Formats: sequence, C-alpha cells, structure tokens
Amino acid sequence: MRISSKGRYALAAITYIAREGNSGENISLNDIASALGISKLYLEQVFTQLKKAELVSSVKGARGGYRFVHPPSKLTVWNVLRSVENSLAETSEPTVPDNAPDVEMALMEKVFAPLDDAIRTILDAVTIQDLLDVANHQIEVQSYMLNL
Repeated sequence: MRISSKGRYALAAITYIAREGNSGENISLNDIASALGISKLYLEQVFTQLKKAELVSSVKGARGGYRFVHPPSKLTVWNVLRSVENSLAETSEPTVPDNAPDVEMALMEKVFAPLDDAIRTILDAVTIQDLLDVANHQIEVQSYMLNL
C-alpha cells in the first residue's frame, strides 16, 4: 500500500487543525498552507473531500476556515485517508479466478483478505489525537534540547 501526497497532506493538515483549533477556532487554508508549506490550491482539493466526508465543516468570511465535526479523539487515520484516497477502501481484486479458482481462494484467504483487514485495523486504531500527542511531545523535546 502506498499513501499518496494527498493522503499525507490531509493527515498533516488535520493534525495541524487539531493543534491550532483546539479552542474551537476556525483555521484558514492560508494558515495551514503557510505553516505546513503546502499549496493552498492543493489543500482546497483535499478539504473539499474532507468536507464531503463530513470530517470538517467550514465557515466563510473574515473569521472563516475549517474545524472538526468530531473531536480528534474520535477521528481516525482511516477516516481521513478513506476520504481522500480512492483506492484505500477497495478490497483486493481477484487474480486468477477463472483459470485456477483453488489458487485464487488460497491467495484471498491467506494473503489479500488478511492484508486488507490488517491495513484497516492499523489505520483505524490511530486517532488524530494520537498524532497530536506525538507531535506535541516532539515540540517539548525540541524545546528542552534548545534550553540545554
């Protein structure tokens, strides 16, 4: 499995919103783009999909921007990636079902189905709050190292 830049940027942007919007503030795409070094135009595409998946909501105007629909502790990496990665939620396709159904069944039972399940299980076990906790810890470590 390979996560595209769209998926990686979506996770980075969502984690940034979790950190900066913790008081319920709206976070603008300009702020996200500037802080993360990601094209605002590209983020617009990402957030269109995140909004369609009802992971974020938007407010227009001078104090507009994006905020979570659910708390970061209830939002998983699976939720985010599934909304922007079209192929992520697809299950493995058959390999040789017509010519060798026995081989096909063995492949599905022992390789592809468990792999699909494992990917979902791992991604669904990590919340955006988990990512935020690790990011915040890294900031603390960096701050400590600078003060030595």
